[in-house]
Amino acid sequence: MDSKLTNRIDEELEKLLEDASIRSGQSKSELVRQALKRQLAIESFQQLRKELLPYGEAQGWLTDEDVFREVS
Repeated sequence: MDSKLTNRIDEELEKLLEDASIRSGQSKSELVRQALKRQLAIESFQQLRKELLPYGEAQGWLTDEDVFREVS
């Protein structure tokens, strides 16, 4: 079942959303859903990274480059 969320935005954000909707041909609701999904995925990734960081450091991985070098 879908649920409804009502949110207030200022005029500047409304204008940006309206312009993006016109350019993309997508509804404002769809753009907001996509942006929310993207933001929640980023926050989930950041939390997971924070939790796993000590394990990587224990392996000597101090930077993202260390990790990329190991998995490449």
